[in-house]
Order: sequence, then structure tokens, then C-alpha cells
Amino acid sequence: MENNNEKLYDVVIIGGGPAGLSAAIYAGRSNMKTLIAERGAYGGTVFQTAEIANYPGGIPDETGAAFSARLEAHADAFGAEKITGEVTLVNLIGPVKDVTVGGKTYQGRTLILATGNVPAKLGIPGEDELAGLGVSYCAICDGPFFSGLDVYVVGGGDSAVEESLYLAKFSRHVTIIHRRDAFRAAKSIVEKAEKAENISFLLDTVVTGVSGDPLLSRLTTENVKTGEQGVIEAAENENFGLFIFTGLRPQTEIFGNALDTENGYIVTDEKMATNIPGVFAAGDVRKKSLRQIVTATADGAIAALEAEKYLIRD
Repeated sequence: MENNNEKLYDVVIIGGGPAGLSAAIYAGRSNMKTLIAERGAYGGTVFQTAEIANYPGGIPDETGAAFSARLEAHADAFGAEKITGEVTLVNLIGPVKDVTVGGKTYQGRTLILATGNVPAKLGIPGEDELAGLGVSYCAICDGPFFSGLDVYVVGGGDSAVEESLYLAKFSRHVTIIHRRDAFRAAKSIVEKAEKAENISFLLDTVVTGVSGDPLLSRLTTENVKTGEQGVIEAAENENFGLFIFTGLRPQTEIFGNALDTENGYIVTDEKMATNIPGVFAAGDVRKKSLRQIVTATADGAIAALEAEKYLIRD
């Protein structure tokens, strides 16, 4: 594709979560011509979070949607252009990078990959068929649909327990199903769940299948220690919800095999640089020890400033 200077950006950012929006803020503030592409809601998975409680200096009781809106407005204020749509093709190699969105190709002298990750599935029978019909990966999105009903949450990390506390506000009863006999979640969060009157625990257990017509009304389970099979059925004329929080999968498929990765996560140095010149990665898609909003925004800021340095040197 020939260079079109009117469409040539200093930096194209793929992903509009905290990392991508932070990168857009810092790039725009540095007077870089910036384009940010996001396929869904700006804020990414943070948009779906019930409450942001651990961001330094955050607003008390602020929702993920409100936090995302503030980040987006900040990026807008520094002149970042935005497009919404699925990125279908990316060319990472060469002095000018191509990013195709909605059949239109945009060019950047640098790229910042901030595509984040998506919830991992259990991979059990009925899961795909009942997605949106009782099976969910987002408590804030679907929790209110189960007001007065029972819900089951699969997982043992912070997200699983935190979202269970949120679901307990709507649901008649929440049961947390975890394959181990202890939680990975922070002790303080687990203690809150233990004190909640309508939260209980089903440990050493996995969900092996889901069914229902048309809505989810039956789970099959297995005790991982004894092998005992179990069945959980909704009350007559009722359905229930199954919320799955068992981990995340980095969104890197679109980039092919050009990037160095480890377990699917993009490998970078401390400057967010990948193995390809002019290509940087930031946020949860990057190999790192801690995936939190604060580390994502830091990654984005570093990536933008390093992209600027790269352009000066180039």
C-alpha cells in the first residue's frame, strides 16, 4: 500500500482499554498524530467492572464505566482520533505499519498493541449454546437479569470473589464453585464473601456441563478429589445464572507469529518494545507479573513516550 500522508499517523494504537487510552493521552500531549482503534466500548474489560477500588487517587465508589469515560475524555482532550471496529489485518513489518479496520487501512509509523485479554471459557458441553442465556462472563452486564434468582460463580481468584459480592446484591443466593480447597483471591476479599449471608462455597468441584431450554437450568459437577458426580437443577419454573471467572486469554491471534510471545502474551523489554522495530505493547496483553489498571496505564505512558523517541531516532 502506498503511503498517504493524510492518513499516516505517528502512532496507531490497537485497543482502547486503560493501556491504550493512557498511550493516546501521552502521545497526544507530545503532539503526535494519534489514532486509536477499539472494537467495543472504550475502557475494555474495565468498562464492565462494578467498582474501581484500588486505583491510586481514585474516586470512591466509582464504576468501571465512569472511570473509562474519564479516560476516554482525557484522550479526546489531547486530540487522539478514534475509530470503532474490528481490526481484521495488521502488517507489523517495515517503516510504515498497516492496520485494517472495517475494510479501511490506516498507516502508522509506530504501533502500540494494547489489545488486552478476554475471559477464558470452561470448554464444557452447552457453554457456547447457553452463552447469553444464563452463561455469562460479566457480572455487571448480566447480574441484574438474575434478581431474586440463584447464581453460581466459577473461579477462585480476585475477580470471581469480587464479582460474587456484586452479584449477591441482586441474587437470592450465590454459590462460588472452585476446583481447589482454598482461594487464590486476597484474604480480605474472601473474608467479605464468608461474612455475606447469601454466599456459600462449593470447593474441590468443577462444572462439567450446562443445559436448559431455552435458559440455563441445570449444571453437572464433579468432585476433583472423590470423582463424585453431582447435578444442580433450578427450582420449578425458574432458571439460574452461571458466571465464569477462571482466567483470561491474551488477544494476540491477529498478529500471527511475527511477535515473540510466551504463553500467548507479548514479550517486551522495560521500554515496552517488542522484537519488531517500531512496535510496542502495553497492558494486559504483555508478559508481566501484575495485571492491574495502574500497571496498564503506566505501560501505555511508557509505550507512547518510547514511540516518540523511536520516531526521533528513525
